Amino acid sequence: MVSSMENGIGENRSKLNGYACACAIVASMISIIFGYDTGVMSGAMIFIKEEFTVKESQLEIAAGILNMCALVGSLCAGRTSDIIGRRYTIIAASLIFFLGSVLMGYSPNYSVLLAGRCTAGVGVGFALMIAPVYSAEISSPNSRGFLSSLPEVGISVGIVLGYISNVIFSDLPLHLGWRMMLGIAAIPSLCLAIGILKMPESPRWLVMQGRLGEAKKIMYKVSNDAEEAESRLKDIKKAAGIDENCEDDIVKLQSNENTGKGVWKELLLRPTPAVRWILLAAVGIHFFEHATGIEAVILYGPRIFKKAGVRVKKKLLLATVGVGLTKLTCITISTFLVDRVGRRKLLLISVGGMILALTGLATCLTIVDHSGDEKIIWALVLSLVATYSYVMFFNLGLGPVTWVYSSEIFPLKLRAQGAGICVAVNRLMNATVSMSFLSLSEAITIGGAFYLFAGVSVAAWLFFYFCCPETKGMALEDIESIFSRSRGRSPAYAEENANKEVELGTK
Repeated sequence: MVSSMENGIGENRSKLNGYACACAIVASMISIIFGYDTGVMSGAMIFIKEEFTVKESQLEIAAGILNMCALVGSLCAGRTSDIIGRRYTIIAASLIFFLGSVLMGYSPNYSVLLAGRCTAGVGVGFALMIAPVYSAEISSPNSRGFLSSLPEVGISVGIVLGYISNVIFSDLPLHLGWRMMLGIAAIPSLCLAIGILKMPESPRWLVMQGRLGEAKKIMYKVSNDAEEAESRLKDIKKAAGIDENCEDDIVKLQSNENTGKGVWKELLLRPTPAVRWILLAAVGIHFFEHATGIEAVILYGPRIFKKAGVRVKKKLLLATVGVGLTKLTCITISTFLVDRVGRRKLLLISVGGMILALTGLATCLTIVDHSGDEKIIWALVLSLVATYSYVMFFNLGLGPVTWVYSSEIFPLKLRAQGAGICVAVNRLMNATVSMSFLSLSEAITIGGAFYLFAGVSVAAWLFFYFCCPETKGMALEDIESIFSRSRGRSPAYAEENANKEVELGTK
């Protein structure tokens, strides 16, 4: 009888909570807007260059400056979300996006366009930091991977919509088409800023503020039963330094506990060995997400396909729609795998496939490059296959797992500003690739650029193998213990040996 009751409780806790899922979906809407801006720019650049007659270097700046400004936004967003809350930070991101979209849609000249991209970039920094953190903080351990992946799914949906927008508006007059592409994002941004007011605040942030009564009400909504809600609430109280048996609605905390003061010291100046490993793993995964070249394919897809042999403008735009659909399909599949297969295994499989795809793409593009005016059909076909394969492997693992992993491994007090540092590194690498790819391709050929990305992917695989232990199914408050076991060795190595010791009965 007891066994059947325990099984019933286990099955109930493994179910996806509908209210938590709805909250994560709404939070992920901000990622759709960001994804749209990324995808639409790949096609809009063709028309911007034609109207403003700008140089290639100026196009690189227009494409990459959004991410440089996102770096600033992400560093501000961590502290902002600790002060005003996760929900109002999403509202701030929506309003900043709205202003940026209006400026880009207006753009009488190149300077105003850059101003719009910069403004939207700050919103990107806020959005990329807050959406995964909010989703992770309202979800249970068994569904956290799925819900934390939704912002990345949102980005993929947005990219596809951006590509489709390129095709739809490409037939409009030159002065109107690309402005419609960029400016139309203002509408959903404003709608989201209003709609987000109906969402609850993160219960973990409320606990950090000492608002236990409000946190308890929300925790009961995002949990499947009262026992799960109480258990999660006790873990959060303990992590926040509050007596886990405290039943007061409001608890007075030290001022630096609820505004994020002192966090930079704990993260960067005087980190514990566990926090040092956590920061290395989180920053490393964000570094490699873009250092492996995904932005080159997403942003400069039309140029890659043109180099491979596709010449017609409409076909170039349709080929990029295929990239977007591949990305969306694979990342949707990944959301259902991340809680079953695990973060670490998906990372290693994903990056392994990327290495093969990038090597194949680089080889085919090099062959096309040396063929002169002769059109080699098989090389063109294999280039398309390799491009889609690379996008597929990236979005089955590295793309979504990056955001899931970094949003869950930081301790509660350090989570928001730790995530801000990670997003800053992410945007810096994104900007580096997007602003240098054209110049890099000219310097070492486009094939050589992808050989370089393949080499970086090998380094990424080794990093994930040694430095990223598994976190599947663990409570957020327990994850720090994995990194505490390392004793100077890599966390993944320590975890593997600990598991072997348990199996052998020697621990």
